[in-house]
Amino acid sequence: MAARSTIMDRLQRQRLRLTRLTLAMAVFGIVCSPTPSFAYRPFDGTDAAVADLGEVEIEFQPAGILREGSQTTLIGPWSVLNYGCVKDWEVVLEARLETPISPSGPSGLTATSAFLKHVLRPGSLQDQMGPSVATEFGVLLPEINGESSFGAHWAGIVSQRWEWGTVHFNVATELTRDHHADVFAGVILEGPSKWSVRPVAEVFFEEKFNDTQTVSGLIGLIWQINDKLAFDLAVRKALTGSEPVTEFRAGMTFGFTLDQLGGAKSMEARKSR
Repeated sequence: MAARSTIMDRLQRQRLRLTRLTLAMAVFGIVCSPTPSFAYRPFDGTDAAVADLGEVEIEFQPAGILREGSQTTLIGPWSVLNYGCVKDWEVVLEARLETPISPSGPSGLTATSAFLKHVLRPGSLQDQMGPSVATEFGVLLPEINGESSFGAHWAGIVSQRWEWGTVHFNVATELTRDHHADVFAGVILEGPSKWSVRPVAEVFFEEKFNDTQTVSGLIGLIWQINDKLAFDLAVRKALTGSEPVTEFRAGMTFGFTLDQLGGAKSMEARKSR
């Protein structure tokens, strides 16, 4: 019995080592995958590109700080998941946790949404000539400890990349969760895409009719480790109505294909036999 127990213990330890090795290989595959990633932090707008078919892209901010008037709020985790469901189409799911810290208050799950994004015209972002054009549309979902109703969203995006940099134009309209019409117009500027660390900026104007206007400006940096992993850091200054807004954002973007996960699971299954 003791010998049998020893053998079982050895098998369990070996299985644990193989599982760890499989996970490490999966992480290595995520970081070193050669296919391009198009998820788009740290901006409020987006670009005219979508995830490749079968690819998952995740934009993640563990924590950020938003100060609006006298209220300071912790923003994070903040996640956007992009999945290439069909060629030139992706599903976009977003949510973020907001926790008031001064003065304190209950946390809320906000910015909950489900969109479809489609490239109407492949262009410079797809290594072709001319501007890239895309549209994004979908549903604003009820929030937790926030607005409890549904809303709707539509956006048009035009992007153009040159050697010296990239420009993205965004125009969007929404029916907000509290049933106000909302319009958004913004421009994103990026430094040369070949630079591993490139400066970025964004300006936008937003009006929520019969409510507030927002004028916002953002500057930051994106550190592109490789095609599948990038880190970002940005500060945003804005005026919403008469309230000054300051926000610090820091996060990352990473991507992987479902084939990689399937391959990792298959490898683990074979080695566990």
